[in-house]
Amino acid sequence: MHPRFAFVAAPLLVMAYGVIRILDGLDGSRGPGLAWTTGHLAFLAALALFIQIFLEMRRMAGRNVLSTVSATAGIAGAAAFIAQFAVDIAVGFMAADHAGMGVLFDRVQAVPGVSVVVYDGGPLLFFAGQLALVVQLAVIGRVRFWTPALVLVNLLLPLVDKDLIPVGAVFLLVSFVPLARQAATGPAPVPAPAPARV
Repeated sequence: MHPRFAFVAAPLLVMAYGVIRILDGLDGSRGPGLAWTTGHLAFLAALALFIQIFLEMRRMAGRNVLSTVSATAGIAGAAAFIAQFAVDIAVGFMAADHAGMGVLFDRVQAVPGVSVVVYDGGPLLFFAGQLALVVQLAVIGRVRFWTPALVLVNLLLPLVDKDLIPVGAVFLLVSFVPLARQAATGPAPVPAPAPARV
């Protein structure tokens, strides 16, 4: 899969998740049901694309130590999110109603370490790695200075209200368009050294 596709599709899938989440809550509760499962599958697909995005951003940043650490953190955070959303989908299938989902979630989060790794601490690495990589690309001039600002807005909006996830996804899409172009063209090839004269 071409990285350019990932840079465009991932924000669109996040937007789809946000919209479906809003629609799912119109009746006063979210899940279980088709909307719950579909929205979570959309976000899982976005997370899979983000793994490719982090690797591509690391390549753009020069594959140095800082970009490697940032990409690793982002991928670890994506893995935590994948575990979280996989649990959400499983709970949605197992529970008969929204109240039943709450009981199952309490059981899962009561397992030692799950709450910290899957729900609280782990996902933060996803956001930290993403922002760190974009800042590095801005510092070396691969993207404009406003790109990290748009990514940061996307990360902060859900903290204000999760219903703003689709709005944040728009900011993310705008910030990723220059990165998609970079992924399409890549760095200029390094010329081969001239042969030595005898």
